[in-house]
Amino acid sequence: MTSLSRRAFVTAATASLLAGCGGGHTTTPAANSAPQQGSSSQGSSTRGSSTPSAKAGADTAHALARSVPVTLRVPAIGVDTPVMQLGLAADGTVQVPPITAHDRAGWYRHSPTPGQTGPSVILGHVTVGAYGDGVFRHLAHLRKGDRIEAGLENGTTATFTVTTVRTVAKADFPSDEVYGNVAHPELRLITCGGTRTGTGYLDNVIVFATLTG
Repeated sequence: MTSLSRRAFVTAATASLLAGCGGGHTTTPAANSAPQQGSSSQGSSTRGSSTPSAKAGADTAHALARSVPVTLRVPAIGVDTPVMQLGLAADGTVQVPPITAHDRAGWYRHSPTPGQTGPSVILGHVTVGAYGDGVFRHLAHLRKGDRIEAGLENGTTATFTVTTVRTVAKADFPSDEVYGNVAHPELRLITCGGTRTGTGYLDNVIVFATLTG
């Protein structure tokens, strides 16, 4: 990761994601409000293993060479989408995909590519305004052991296995667990969830997965 990417990744780690809310934007709380790695948030729920990392017991595979993701398949919930690249917004928070009829997922380009060592981050909408359901509408239905396939620009496929699915309050977004350093190739899929209000959703759904093939 370049020095620029490292700085951007650290910046994102202090941001509370409001990804996938069908038109909402991200907000950046004070840096000291981010939960520490391994902390649990009140009101959060976890499906799958008790910890989000590869230590959950999945057989990890060797890291892959850097290659940008171009497609994402999640057979258990019917996702088969192109993947666009996302950077940082003007306020320093993570961009989200645009609200369009042909919704697609977006890879945060300051994170590792899928299959590289570290947490690769892909965002998607749960709803897209008047267009209806977003590409990650059913993300919360994933379970431990489900398969995720990231098609890479070099023609290879990085296959991940879900270890944990968490729903957390936006105010308690676990930045360290999502963006923090890990020793294995891992993947994070993020969208909105929970109760919908006039301005968006109250929670985030986060899927943690580890490279297995």
